[in-house]
Amino acid sequence: MKLRKQVTVCGGAIFCVAVFSLYLMLDRVQHDPARRQNGGNFPRSQISVLQNRIEQLEQLLEENHQIISHIKDSVMELTDTGAVSPRGHLPFRSANGSWVLPFDGRPTFLAVKPQDCQLASGSHSQADVQMLDVHSILKFDNPDGGVWKQGFDITYEPDEWDSEPLQVFVVPHSHNDPGWIKTFDKYFTDQTQHILNNMVVKLAEDPRRKFIWCEISFFSKWWETADVRKQEAVRKLVLGGQLEIVTGGWVMTDEANAHYFAMIDQLIEGHQWLERNLDAGSNTDIFCHMMPFYSYDVPHTCGPDPKICCQFDFKRLPGGRINCPWKVPPKAVVDANLAERANLLLDQYRKKSKLYRSKVLLVPLGDDFRYDKALEWDQQYTNYQKLFDYMNSHPEMHVQAQFGTLSEYFDAVYKAYDVAQGARPPDYPVFSGDFFSYADREDHYWTGYFTSRPFYKSLDRVIESNLRGAEILYSLAVANARHVGMEGRYPVSDYALLVDARQSVGLFQHHDAITGTGKENVATDYGNRLLRALIGLKRVIINAAHFLVMKNKEFYRFYQTEPFLETDDRRATQDSLPQSTLIELDPSGPRYLVLFNPVEQERLSVVTVLVNTVRVRVLTEDGQTLPVQLSAQWSSASQMSAEVFEAAFMVRLPPLGLAVFHLYDSPDSPMTLRSDTLLRLSGRSVTARAADPLPVRSQQSDPQTFYVSSQSLTLGFSGATGLLESIRRKDDPQEVKVQMQFVVYGTRPSKDKSGAYLFLPDGKAKPYNQKEPPVVRVVEGPLFSEVVAFYQHFQQTIRIHNVPGVDGLSIEITTLVDIRDQTNKELAMRLVTDIQNGDVFHTDLNGFQMQPRRHHLKLPLQANVYPMSSQAYIQDSHHRLTLHTAQSLGVASLETGQLEVIMDRRLMQDDNRGLGQGLKDNKKTANRFRLLLERRSTGNKMMDRETTSFPSILSHMTNSFLNHKVLALPVLAKRRGIPPLQTFAPLKSILPCDFHLLNLRSIQSQDPQSPSPHAALILHRLAMDCGLDAPNLGINCTTTQGQLSVSELFKDLDLQLLQPMSLTLMHSSTPLANDSTISLDPMEISAFKLKLR
Repeated sequence: MKLRKQVTVCGGAIFCVAVFSLYLMLDRVQHDPARRQNGGNFPRSQISVLQNRIEQLEQLLEENHQIISHIKDSVMELTDTGAVSPRGHLPFRSANGSWVLPFDGRPTFLAVKPQDCQLASGSHSQADVQMLDVHSILKFDNPDGGVWKQGFDITYEPDEWDSEPLQVFVVPHSHNDPGWIKTFDKYFTDQTQHILNNMVVKLAEDPRRKFIWCEISFFSKWWETADVRKQEAVRKLVLGGQLEIVTGGWVMTDEANAHYFAMIDQLIEGHQWLERNLDAGSNTDIFCHMMPFYSYDVPHTCGPDPKICCQFDFKRLPGGRINCPWKVPPKAVVDANLAERANLLLDQYRKKSKLYRSKVLLVPLGDDFRYDKALEWDQQYTNYQKLFDYMNSHPEMHVQAQFGTLSEYFDAVYKAYDVAQGARPPDYPVFSGDFFSYADREDHYWTGYFTSRPFYKSLDRVIESNLRGAEILYSLAVANARHVGMEGRYPVSDYALLVDARQSVGLFQHHDAITGTGKENVATDYGNRLLRALIGLKRVIINAAHFLVMKNKEFYRFYQTEPFLETDDRRATQDSLPQSTLIELDPSGPRYLVLFNPVEQERLSVVTVLVNTVRVRVLTEDGQTLPVQLSAQWSSASQMSAEVFEAAFMVRLPPLGLAVFHLYDSPDSPMTLRSDTLLRLSGRSVTARAADPLPVRSQQSDPQTFYVSSQSLTLGFSGATGLLESIRRKDDPQEVKVQMQFVVYGTRPSKDKSGAYLFLPDGKAKPYNQKEPPVVRVVEGPLFSEVVAFYQHFQQTIRIHNVPGVDGLSIEITTLVDIRDQTNKELAMRLVTDIQNGDVFHTDLNGFQMQPRRHHLKLPLQANVYPMSSQAYIQDSHHRLTLHTAQSLGVASLETGQLEVIMDRRLMQDDNRGLGQGLKDNKKTANRFRLLLERRSTGNKMMDRETTSFPSILSHMTNSFLNHKVLALPVLAKRRGIPPLQTFAPLKSILPCDFHLLNLRSIQSQDPQSPSPHAALILHRLAMDCGLDAPNLGINCTTTQGQLSVSELFKDLDLQLLQPMSLTLMHSSTPLANDSTISLDPMEISAFKLKLR
C-alpha cells in the first residue's frame, strides 16, 4: 500500500508540474508588454507558437502518463508476487514455496521512444550482393579448375588494353606473425629486426622501390632499438611514399574470435604510437577486392597459374633454401631472356586483371617473414625492375607496371573512374554479409579454431573487461585528483600498467593467438603476458578505487608496497582458474567491501563473496542490513568446506560506480538465511558430509522432473541427468522445452583429420555417456537457486537469481570442462527446443552486430559451424532463445529448434596448415553463458526474412552483465583503522540505455609512459529490437533518439574540452561548445576527446 501511495503522489506531482507550466506560459503570454500594444490581439505567428507549445505539453503529458503506467505496472507486478514483504524486511516463502525478497522501494520504468526502434523494424535492402543469397545460388560442387584448382580457365582478347593500358601495382610486403611457430620475441630476434634493418638500407637505394608494413607491435619494438639515424631514415621513407603503414594496428586481428572492444583498442594503440613517433598523415578507406582463389604467397598472386608465378619468386632462384614445387625454377632476368620473361608474366597479369572491374591491377609480392636477408631484397627488386622497365618501354604491350603501395593502387582506381577519393566508382556493387565459414580446399573448413584453446579465449575476455574497467576508473580518478589539486599525490604512474595491458591484450588479438593456433610454448608465452597484464590492471583498479571512495581526500595516503584494497580474485599461474579472495571476519570490528560496477547503467545484482564464518551480517553504507544467503563452499560433489562459506546478497550499484558495504561477524543475524541443499545420489556409496550449521539432505535420484523457481522463472530439470529440460517465464503460461544435452564429435579415420584449424568430424555427434549416473546438487534460497550436475568430463552449474530486473530474467550457466584424458574428441553442449526456427539462426560478428545464418544441407556439417563472440539465437513467431557467451566459441544450429556450442577440443595430430602440432595442452576451462528466453510480441515472419536482426534492450544488458561482472574489492584490515569511506557515483545524469560506454581511455602524452590531461570517450549507440516483450528491467531505462549532453554526464568534474575525433583519435574536428549535445545514430561508434578536471 505504501508503494501505491508513493506512485499516486509521484504521478499527481508530475501532473501538477505540467499543468502549472502551462498556466505560467499562458500567464507570460498574457502579461507580455509587446502583446498588450496589439490590444490583446495575438499575431498569427504567436498563436502558432502557442499551439506548438500546447502540443509539446500534450506530448509531455502523454509520455508522463506512459511512465506512470510503467511504474504502476512494476509496482503491481511486485505486489502480486508479494515482493513487498508483509513481515517487514525479512525474506519469506510465499504460498507456492518460492522465496520473496523485500523490495528496495524504488519503482522503475522503461521509456523507449518508438523512433529508437526504427532501425530494427525498417527495411535494409540497399546491398547489391547479399551473401545469404550467394550461398543459396552456389552449388559448392568443387570441380577441378585445372592450374587454378578451384577456379576456371580465363581467356582474353589481345587488343583489350589498346585504348586503356593495364596498370599494374606490385606491392612488396612481409607478413610477420607476432607469435605462431615461435614466440613474439623469438620471431623479432631471429627475423623481424633484420627485415626492418634491411628495409631502411634497400629502399634508400632506389626511389622506385616500395614496401608496406602492418604490425606496429613489431615495428615499435624495432624502433626502440633503432638509432636516431635509422629513425630519421624511416620518417623520410614514409614522407616520400616509399614505405606505407597499412591498417597500423598493433596486430592484424583475427576475424572470427576477436571482440570489437579489443579490435578498436589495438587499432588505437597502433595509431597512437604512429602519431607519436612518425607524425605522418593518414587516411582511411574501405574498398575491397575479394580474390576468388587462393591468394597469399608469391606463386598464387601474379595470376591463376602457380607454376608460372613461382618462376617470378626470385627468392627461389636455384641455390637457395626454398624451391618451386612445380619443378620449374625461376630464372634470373638477363638481356637474353628479358622479352620472353616479360611476356610470360604479362600474360598472367592480364588474366588476373579479368577478375577486376577496372584496368588497375593489384599484385602482392611477399609471404611470411620475407625480406629478412639483404640478398632477397636484391633478388626481388632488381629482377622485377628489369621486367617493369622492359614492359614500360614497349608501348605495344599496353601496360604500365611499377612497385606500389596500397594508396597508389586505390588512387589509380579512383582516377580511372574520375571520382573523388573515397567515393564509390559507378557500377561497383555494395556487399552485405560475410564469408564465414571458409574452406581453403575440398571440405576442409576452418571452423575448428572458433573453439581451439577455449581457456585462453575466456581469459582474454576477463582481461578485456578488467582493461575497460581500469581505463574508466583511472581516467575518473586522475580527473578527480586534478579537480581537488591532488594530482601529485595520486599514482599517475599507473598509466604504464595500462599501456602494458593494452599492448598485451592487443597482441593476443593476433590471428594465431586468440585463435588457439600457435605452438604450445607460444600459447604459454601469450598466457604469461596476459596474466602479467591482469595483475597490473587489478592494481590500477584498486588504486583508483582507493582514492575515489575516500570521503575526505585529505586522509588519502598511497603506499606502493601497502595497498588499501585487495583484488577480487587471484590466479596462481597463467593456466589456472581464479580463486576468489577470502574475507576473514572477526568479532572485533567490521570488514569493508568496495563493489565496482563496470556497466554504464545502474545495476541490481546478486553478489557472492567468500567469508570464514557463518555468522555474517552485511550492511549498506547507511547502516541498512541486507538479506544474505549463506551457502557452502564445495571442494567436490559431496564434500563441503568447514572453514570457507559463500555469502550472497543483493545490491543496487551506481553506473560505473563504487559502493561501500560493511561485513560483520555477528551472532545476531536474522537476515542471514541458510541455503537449502539437496544431494540427489544414485545407488553408489556417496554420502553427503555436512559442515554444521549448514545441513545437507540427500535422496536417491529418480527419473521424475524436478523444478526450481524464482519470482521470474521456473526451470524444469531431468531427474535422471540433472540437466535442464524446460523454462517457463512467470508472465507466460507456456512452458518452453529447452533440453540440455552433451554430445561428442570424433575425427574422421582418413588421412585428413581435425586439428587446431580444421574441424573434420567423423559424422554426426554421439551422445555423451558415462557409466555412473551423475551426482546432482540442488541449492535453493531467497537470493538464488542452482542445480549442479557432476559428470566425468564436465560439471555444469545452472543458477537463477531471485531478484527483479535484468539479473533475474536470464539463466546463468557455468560449464567446467576437463577433457585432458580424451583422444581426438570434441565436446559440445546442445540445446534442443520446440522453437520452430526452420533453417535460420543468428550469430554475432565480433560482439558488434548480428548476422543471419542458414543451415545448408548441401554443405558438410563442419561448414555449418560459425563463430560466436558474444551471442547466438534461434526464434519463431512466439519466442526468441538467446545464448550469451563470455568467450568466443564455435556454434551451429544443425536442426530446427537446436543450438549447439563446441566447448573444447583435444586433437592428437596436425592438420597440415603449418602449425606442426595437434591440440594436446588442454586446461580445466570454465565456459560461462547466460540463457535468455524472450516472448516476441510482433513475431511476423516477414521481419525474419530481413538480413538484419538486433538484440532487445534486455538482451544487450544481459550480455553486458555477463561480460562485465561486479568486482568485489575487500578493504585490507589495518591496525591503524580505516578512514571514512563513501559511495562513488560518477554520473550526474543517467546515460540513455541504448548507449554503451565502450571506453574512457586516457590519451598518451609525448612520454609514452604518462598520460596527457585528455581522455577519449568512446560511445556506441546500440540498435535494438523492440518487438520483444519488455519486462521490468529493475532500473530506469530511457532513450533519447541518440542525443546526449556530455557536460551533464560527469558529477563534480568540469568539462573543459569536447572535441569530436576519428575512431582511433588520428583526426580531429573543431571542438564543440562544452554544453553541446552530441548525437549518435543506431550502431554508430563515436570518439570524443575530453578534458575533465
